[in-house]
Amino acid sequence: MSERIFGVFLLCLSAVGLIIGWDLKAAFSYEPVGPRAFPLLVHSLLAVCALLLIVSRRPPTTWAPSPVLLRIGAMFLIVLAYAFLFDKLGFVISTVLVCIPVARLFGGTWRQSALGALGLGAGLFILFDRVLDVVLPTGLWLKPLLG
Repeated sequence: MSERIFGVFLLCLSAVGLIIGWDLKAAFSYEPVGPRAFPLLVHSLLAVCALLLIVSRRPPTTWAPSPVLLRIGAMFLIVLAYAFLFDKLGFVISTVLVCIPVARLFGGTWRQSALGALGLGAGLFILFDRVLDVVLPTGLWLKPLLG
């Protein structure tokens, strides 16, 4: 039963995504497909998978134990916080602040989590911003220093 409820939720989500994606238009034609091809494809596939969830006959699902569900919920909240903090704090600080609790959830010690998060935040910033030339937000605190 829970698969069908989730399938209905995903079907509604894909319908909203298809409606929003259908209205995407570029101000000028820069590629033959246009900007709406990817959202329409993804939400169409999501709708197909949702329909398969709704109509499939499967044995009842056994839910994970509550500690596992709590960890999943914590991961969701951490990723949500990352999305909110990303622009304001910048890539490096927000990545470090997210990687520490994620590493702790996966069993890392405080020292391992902090060192891994610092290395990941700084290393990925250097890789993307300097090597691959992908512009990442530096945050409000670093803007005056970088110019």
